[in-house]
Amino acid sequence: MNDKKDLISLDEDICVHVFTASAAMVGVCITVIGIFQVVSTLRSADSMGDDFLAVNAILYLITTMLSYWSLRTRKMARNHFLEKLIDILFLTALTCTTGIAAFITWAITFK
Repeated sequence: MNDKKDLISLDEDICVHVFTASAAMVGVCITVIGIFQVVSTLRSADSMGDDFLAVNAILYLITTMLSYWSLRTRKMARNHFLEKLIDILFLTALTCTTGIAAFITWAITFK
């Protein structure tokens, strides 16, 4: 019985961490979009990097909203489904962040 309670609290703890990390990453994406726009304007070059970052910020926002919903829901079956979905979306968004960082680096370097 105690093990089940520990498992539930661990799951809630993970949702809290994903919620805060996703919310922070939305801010990071928006900040980098602004910086990227300044660099693009100074170099008179345009790239799709800021567009990719905007989509990435939306992925993080969806993850944040789903994490919040998961923290607020009372049904365990829905909560476990949401946690799996949140994990997949968060890891996808992190992977996209890495790819976009590489894309922006190479776009700025080769122009």
